[in-house]
Amino acid sequence: MKQSSEASYPISFRKREATTLGDHLRHHNSVVIIGMKRVGISNFLRFFLHHQEVPTTYIRNGAQLLTVIVDLNDLVEREIYPFWVLLLKRIVDTLEQSKVPGELKKAGQRLFTESIQLKDLFFTVDCVQKLLGQLIDHGFYPTVFLLRFDRLSEVITPEFFGNLQRLKDAAQQRLSFIFTSFRPLYELRPDVFSKSSLSVFSRDLYMTPALATDMTTILNTLQSRYNLNLPKAVVENLVSLSGGHVQYLHLALLVAKKLRKQPETREELLELLLKDEEIVLQSEELFASLTKVEQEVILKHHRGLPFSQELQEKGRYLWETGMISSGKKEIIFSPLFENYLHRIDTPVHGGTEFTKKEHLLFSFLKTHEGILCEREDIVSAVWPETAEMGISDWAIDRLVARVRGKLKAQKSSYGITTVITRGYKLVRTS
Repeated sequence: MKQSSEASYPISFRKREATTLGDHLRHHNSVVIIGMKRVGISNFLRFFLHHQEVPTTYIRNGAQLLTVIVDLNDLVEREIYPFWVLLLKRIVDTLEQSKVPGELKKAGQRLFTESIQLKDLFFTVDCVQKLLGQLIDHGFYPTVFLLRFDRLSEVITPEFFGNLQRLKDAAQQRLSFIFTSFRPLYELRPDVFSKSSLSVFSRDLYMTPALATDMTTILNTLQSRYNLNLPKAVVENLVSLSGGHVQYLHLALLVAKKLRKQPETREELLELLLKDEEIVLQSEELFASLTKVEQEVILKHHRGLPFSQELQEKGRYLWETGMISSGKKEIIFSPLFENYLHRIDTPVHGGTEFTKKEHLLFSFLKTHEGILCEREDIVSAVWPETAEMGISDWAIDRLVARVRGKLKAQKSSYGITTVITRGYKLVRTS
């Protein structure tokens, strides 16, 4: 992660999560940070990693921490071998930018060059272990952040987890992994991660929606970025309607940014936001990320219907992530998401005409007819304003599915083929 505006947040930003993560890092524990999709984990980590006061306020152990950031959004191919190559490359990049001895930098460059030449999985894993071992021998405590780890869920194997465990063991508990995921690891791949094995490997930290004060901090920073100065009432309404969800807040601000005249009431603003295609897609992604049981529980809650203690226990993820708030009055975290649930109860049949985003996607693919279009290029073409926030695999796949379905409904001569883990291609079907 590059130096960012989050470094200027007050040190009290997300104090609960910062305190807990700091305690774990002080003892060199590994942590899985879990939250509903796009709730703001990356935003929090940019604050935690770049704010100058975090080490003395929250970690407080004086150790020489060396932070390695591996964003799995950078993986073009979601496969095991490319993951290890990316991890090794990010370690080498970190060494180049850090005040480590020159011999360590040279060792990193040499090992990376050899691994690229050999293209061997076992050798690459061994290079990672050697490099981390050399860092530890020089008195450093490496902390590896594996952001969006859930992107690897389909290809993770017991051997992969075994390699992570061996890295920790070889480091004599001086190496920490920080995973981010929308699910606990034991739910992501129960055949690989058992609760018993994870009990000694990592700790779970749930990231719930942010407090209103923290959301106001985020919104003020975004306003500075976009040269905005929204009325106080609009700011309060944006914070309230987003419900502590950072992506909702950012998308809502982009809607407000385009308006010539700001809505005077909360209800008017809500009505405008509910018409925004990206906000609707975000709500759809949140609902789709739930299990069938969790969907049943949250719909029952929305409808005011009773459900058993057993069903609530099966849907505990909803409370752990803050989708449903805990306390005397349990409410769904955001009116934007609650209104999406209302739409599920009152479905409206969609037409065959493309929406704005669907048209952008089809036009981009048509411009490159017969050519593989990689996900990164699709994101730049279809989401130019929000690409910097990161667009999830689910959002891309869902939009492609919608365009594919409408092409079929239109009896078009075009179809979209999928190149697994790479991208999509527009082809003529007749």
